[in-house]
Amino acid sequence: MRTLAAEFPTRDISFNEYDVLFNLSRQPDRSLRLRDLNKHVLLTQPSVSRLVDRLVARGLVAKCPEPSDARGTVIRMTDSGFEMFRRVAVEHMRTITERVGGRLDPAELDRLAELCDKLRAE
Repeated sequence: MRTLAAEFPTRDISFNEYDVLFNLSRQPDRSLRLRDLNKHVLLTQPSVSRLVDRLVARGLVAKCPEPSDARGTVIRMTDSGFEMFRRVAVEHMRTITERVGGRLDPAELDRLAELCDKLRAE
């Protein structure tokens, strides 16, 4: 992770900001309750809140009230955020492929994905 962060291909967004956009991009409507987003990233809750506020200020995500619970907040990726994510993801994928893909055969990559999914499961 340190190597991937150090070799992150852009200065437009940070590695952690990319992580938030990545997790939002995986959702069907590109949105997630803030408390659920906290479960997906490797940051503390206060750090995620500050990071989200920075992304809101840049127009990459929007904060919306939770429709079914006024106490909750939903974080939604904007179209600008999705375009930023897609552009950076292409470059970032090259770094990942160079670091991981070339060293593992297809069966090992499948096993790695399986293990990561298992670790990510709640």
